[in-house]
Amino acid sequence: MEISKQILTKFKTPQQKAVVNLRYTSNWMLNKQNKYMSKFDISMAQFNILRILRGADTFLSVTTIKERMVEKSPNTTRLMDKLIEKKLIERIRNIEDKRIINIQITKDGLDLLSKIDTDFDSELTMLNNLSDAEAETLSLLLDKLRD
Repeated sequence: MEISKQILTKFKTPQQKAVVNLRYTSNWMLNKQNKYMSKFDISMAQFNILRILRGADTFLSVTTIKERMVEKSPNTTRLMDKLIEKKLIERIRNIEDKRIINIQITKDGLDLLSKIDTDFDSELTMLNNLSDAEAETLSLLLDKLRD
């Protein structure tokens, strides 16, 4: 549904409408994703940490994980603490510098990601109304917005 009708408001400029539409859609997507992730007892931010670690294929420092997160979070350490409690990741002390803590995904974490991967795309296909070309155009426009 068109954003003006969805939230029952008028916009002064197309740019204002686009900003509100982006924020509204972003929140809508996040809510859908969080609802899906709740089946696995994790949040999207925790899922993001697990994916970063799986993709790295080695341990990473907390700082590196924070830098790579899609959604920056001031409480990344707390998110990781919860993943450690669930035995999905583990802390490893840096041998050269004991002050540095490295994080590594566990076998349980990898197994959970495999379960999520099985139906994540089909469960969360929020862009099915877009053709491949439209999705690519959307990505290009979002990239341009950040330039």
